[in-house]
Amino acid sequence: MAHNSELMIDPRSGFCKSNSIFYSKRRPLSLPQNEFIDVATFISSRPHQGKTAFIDAATGRRLTFTDVWRAVDSVSSCLSELGIRKGDVILLLTPNSIFFPIVCLSVLSLGAVVTTTNPLNTPREIGKQIVDSKPVLVFTTQSLAPKLTGSNLPIVLMGEHGDYHAGAEVVGSLDEMIRKEPNGKRVGERVNQEDAATLLYSSGTTGESKGVVSSHRNLIAMVQSIVSMNSFEDEEESFVCFLPMFHMYGLGAFALGRLARGSTVIVLPRFEMNEMLTTISKYRATCLPLVPPILVALVNGADQIKAKYDLSSLQYIICGGAPLSKEVIEEFLEKYPNVNIRQGYALTESTTVGASTHTLEESRRHGTAGLLSPSMEAKIVDPESGKALSVNRAGELWLRGPTIMKGYFRNPEATASALDSNAWLRTGDLCYIDDDGFLFVVDRLKEVIKYKGYQVPPSELEALLLTHPEIVDAAVVPFPDKEVGQYPMAYIHRKAGSCLSEDAVMDFISKQVAPYKRIRRVAFVASIPKTPSGKILRKDLIQLATSKL
Repeated sequence: MAHNSELMIDPRSGFCKSNSIFYSKRRPLSLPQNEFIDVATFISSRPHQGKTAFIDAATGRRLTFTDVWRAVDSVSSCLSELGIRKGDVILLLTPNSIFFPIVCLSVLSLGAVVTTTNPLNTPREIGKQIVDSKPVLVFTTQSLAPKLTGSNLPIVLMGEHGDYHAGAEVVGSLDEMIRKEPNGKRVGERVNQEDAATLLYSSGTTGESKGVVSSHRNLIAMVQSIVSMNSFEDEEESFVCFLPMFHMYGLGAFALGRLARGSTVIVLPRFEMNEMLTTISKYRATCLPLVPPILVALVNGADQIKAKYDLSSLQYIICGGAPLSKEVIEEFLEKYPNVNIRQGYALTESTTVGASTHTLEESRRHGTAGLLSPSMEAKIVDPESGKALSVNRAGELWLRGPTIMKGYFRNPEATASALDSNAWLRTGDLCYIDDDGFLFVVDRLKEVIKYKGYQVPPSELEALLLTHPEIVDAAVVPFPDKEVGQYPMAYIHRKAGSCLSEDAVMDFISKQVAPYKRIRRVAFVASIPKTPSGKILRKDLIQLATSKL
């Protein structure tokens, strides 16, 4: 690729006419030249002034940076003794905790691979991921362990546990591992930056959930993107983290990335409004990452919230998952005048890096996801003609940069459809970039439904619906909802003479999937509209669903 200085790049938009690429206006990332370095070692070598790394919001227990790295040393020693080697996959099935990062860093420091799953998933869903990712060991809690019944995987228990009998082989407890003196006899294999580090499951741009393989280099570049964000350098930053650490955003930013900045992360096991607000006030948190439905709730309940909780320490919120409207931003700033808003756009496939706003000024450009992240390049491609477009023209967003995934795990077809031969990631999102280089997300080309930021692939629910003896055909589409963003709605073609009811369809699915994937609306139709090649015409069904609103 030509060097930037040889290209005629418009300094205002970042667009280069000669190759139709948008270049980031942010300062490029500095990445380590040493090809043999793992992300855990990289993070531990970053200088900062921080003291407390993690706080358990419920118990007040604190881990200093020294505690964290000592624990990582001990746990990785123990894993090495258990025979864990470079390339082995380790599964985490656990809610957020201050020990989640320690397990991840220990696994990564050995060159082994972290895969995570949602604790709300059913044994069927977890089983499917186990078959695909072939983990050799699971970290889980006593209450979640029964979901692994039948997997015959060795387990390390996290958190409180008494006598445990669930027919599983428990090979240790995290508490004991942390307390052990590191033996220094770790079997260290050289980890290359290109080696796989995480295997997180995402529905990707279409279809069934797939394992996204991110390398150590991807994670190091993500850490550097976080470190480069200009924020309150002289003050101590503290983040409230209820966003799930099993998700790339929670894992990348709060289990790993913030450690390199010396920030404090206050961990909540899950989202609960009252606990979140109490935590901000009790620990004087400065930053709150959230998703749009929670921001809307903060606006709607502002008077009661401000009367009950002291949020004066809060300096900014980071909002991702969907664009915020001008009205919501203005209303929020009016109700919380001392709190800045930052927005961002990213995918699991781009290791939670893509575009973001760093200042209030940037966020005030309503509807924007921000400027391209450091070292990120973009193209806007006409989905019909495949032609790259210039400023203010909407098309599919393609991204290229050091955080873009290696590919989908053992799925060359899906990888080839997402990544082209020049390492461009087709995001499946319809976007444009304006004259000043700001990215705007217009719509999704992809079919995934976003429920409170969780991804729900329609094809998975359709496959389950088709196993019902009274269903001939089915299609699932997103139905817009103020509270949750979108929820799954099913169109059902029943067998002749069937009296299958809406409730029966919803019950049938709710027994088989995590709560966020449940179907919450059903309509019966004479047939499911399809293209000649048999593809469901979702656009027509979405139009039909929303025409009655």
